[in-house]
Amino acid sequence: MQPARAFLRRTMITAVLVPLPAYSGGYKISNGDQFLEVGARIQLQYKVDDPAGGSRTDDIFFRRLRVRVAGSLHRDWKGQVEWDMGRATGDNEVSVKETWMMYSGWNNMTLRIGNSSFPFSREFMTPYTKQQLVERTFVGDLNYGTPDKNVGFHLRGQNGDKKLTYRASASIGSVRADDTRLRFNTPVNDSENHSDGYMIGGRIDYHPLGFVKFMQGDFSGKTRYTLGAAAYSWSNDGDVPISTGAAAEEVDNITAFELSGAFRSHGFSIDAQYNSFDSELRDATHTGGLYRNGKTNLTNAAIEGGYMFNNTIELVAGYQTQDADNYATSWNRTSVGANWFIKGNDIKVQLSYRIGENLDGTSGNDKDEIFLQTQFDF
Repeated sequence: MQPARAFLRRTMITAVLVPLPAYSGGYKISNGDQFLEVGARIQLQYKVDDPAGGSRTDDIFFRRLRVRVAGSLHRDWKGQVEWDMGRATGDNEVSVKETWMMYSGWNNMTLRIGNSSFPFSREFMTPYTKQQLVERTFVGDLNYGTPDKNVGFHLRGQNGDKKLTYRASASIGSVRADDTRLRFNTPVNDSENHSDGYMIGGRIDYHPLGFVKFMQGDFSGKTRYTLGAAAYSWSNDGDVPISTGAAAEEVDNITAFELSGAFRSHGFSIDAQYNSFDSELRDATHTGGLYRNGKTNLTNAAIEGGYMFNNTIELVAGYQTQDADNYATSWNRTSVGANWFIKGNDIKVQLSYRIGENLDGTSGNDKDEIFLQTQFDF
């Protein structure tokens, strides 16, 4: 215990007396294999909703307000705690995010045990701080089939030159009883009318010209591209009671498949993705929202692109579409916007304008939205 206590004493003294050296995503103090990292992410958003035939409304709020602490006293091991205080309401004022212990003693492979991102949807795997549009599209939206951070075992690996990367997870995930959405949540944050279930899945990504990060936009100017595929299966374990009013909308199982790709070259960037979800309710007679006679095939697709000017200003555009068995017509969104990188993705301002048509698959149910967001990441 003496070496650990000595390191902690040195850490506290250094934190008070010495400016901390910056690293990607926070500040770090290290002494051999022992280290401590601290970081935070602040996103303040102003949003305008302008529905067709309705009243225009606006709101300002912290979209995300996250704090992260990580460190270790032992070689090949790392622990992290992250929590979010953004949009705090009622009793749910703090939510647990990326919180895990990790072992990295293997060659080209790590294992996380705890609450971490499930390896489905390239857009969701791309950090929210490195997205071109203020809000994710259908293909990365937790409301429409993309899993949240889940509790379990999360393996990440690559081959020697990193042209082939893979991830796999075996975990427990929570799905809300709501026929209008296919909404995931992490089971470590108590949520009403969510059913827990076992899930397994994985992904593989191929990078022929060199590794392409989970990051949108092109800062390097190098020509690279990646192709990816992912799948998962979730099954309700049946041990969480659902309130009477939502019981008919309780999800029994989900199977999903993803195809995605990304291209970067000389300031241009394109990201494209297609998802398909087959889901069944426990009530095979229920019709409503996404479902017809207790079943649905939910599909969504998106393409986003942009051009970077001197790594400072980026003009972006995107199109996304979604359909389900019980939709009368497809739900479509078109977006345009601009990003100002004051200090890369660490400090930036984003503006997005989104035109929505046929919301929830209802013909003529349209809405325009404006998003203005500032970001500070350290």
